[in-house]
Amino acid sequence: MTDVLTIGEAMASIRTPAPLRLGGPAHLSVAGSESNVAIGLARLGHRACWVGVVGEDQPGELIRRTLGAEGVDTRFVRSTADSSTGFIAFDRPAHDITRVSYHRAGSAGSTLTAAECVAAVAAASPRLLHLTGITPALSASAREATLAAARAAHTAGARVTLDVNHRARLWSRADAAATLGELLPFVHTVFASEDELDLLTPAREGAADLLARGVAEIVVTAGAAGAYCHTPEGNLFQAALPVTVVDSIGAGDAFVSGYLSAVLDGLPAADRLLRAATAGAFCVGAHGDWEALPCRADLPLLSRGDGLALR
Repeated sequence: MTDVLTIGEAMASIRTPAPLRLGGPAHLSVAGSESNVAIGLARLGHRACWVGVVGEDQPGELIRRTLGAEGVDTRFVRSTADSSTGFIAFDRPAHDITRVSYHRAGSAGSTLTAAECVAAVAAASPRLLHLTGITPALSASAREATLAAARAAHTAGARVTLDVNHRARLWSRADAAATLGELLPFVHTVFASEDELDLLTPAREGAADLLARGVAEIVVTAGAAGAYCHTPEGNLFQAALPVTVVDSIGAGDAFVSGYLSAVLDGLPAADRLLRAATAGAFCVGAHGDWEALPCRADLPLLSRGDGLALR
C-alpha cells in the first residue's frame, strides 16, 4: 500500500539571481506543487507516489531522475512524444522579490487523463490522495482527471486532501470556485491561504461553513503570522517558527508535506501544525522549491538554537 498518492504537473525550473532578461548564470532543477509534496513526504520516511505526464525530452528525464533519486515512486508517470515538458522560471527583479514565469500551455503535464489517474488510485491503494487546485486548471482533461481521482479515492476509503493553491494566471476565481466546489464532497482536509477560502464558500465564517458541509478539517495558512487548524473539536493556532527567510517559494508545499506526514503518523492536530510549520521553516531557509526540505532526523534541529555548530 502507498502512503500518499499525488497527481499533478512537474516542470523543469530555471532560477536566476537577477532579472532573467540580463542573462548570466542560472540554476536548473524541477518544480511542481504536487511533486514538491511527494519529495517532502519521501524525505520524512513515507511511501509517496507521484502521477503525472512528462515529455519524451531531456527535461522530462530530469524530472523522472530527480523524483526517483528522492525516493518518490514514479511507476505511474507517463511520457509522451506529442507534447513537451513544461518549465517555470524564477528571477529576481528587485532585492527580495521573486518573479515567476510559466511556460506550460499545452504541456505534457496538461494531457493527464481520468483513466490513468483512476487506474493509479486502484493500483496504488493509497491511504491518502493529495490534490491541488493547480492541476484542474491545466486543461479540461486534467480537470476531469482530478475529479475522477478524488471520487475513486473517496469511494475506496482513502483520505482526500486538497490544497487550493489558486493560480490566477491559469484560471479565474469564478472557474476555480466552480471546479473546487465539485471536489469538496470528496475532500477530508482543505489547505487554503486566508485569501483563498472564499473560493470554497461565500460564507463570512468560511471554516465553520466548510465544517458544517462535511469537510473534516480546514487548515488556513497566514504566511509569517502562522497557521490555523479548524476541526469539529475546536480551533488551534501555530505561530511560524522564527527563522531567516531566504526564499519563500515552496513554503506552502513544505507545510503541507509536514502536515500530511504527521497525519500518517497519527499525531494530534497541535503536533500536525507544528511539524507543518517546521517543514515550512526548513524550506524558506534556502533557495529552491524542495531542496531544503527536512529528513525525519532533521526535524528537531530548529529547536537547538540559532547558530549552533554540530560537532
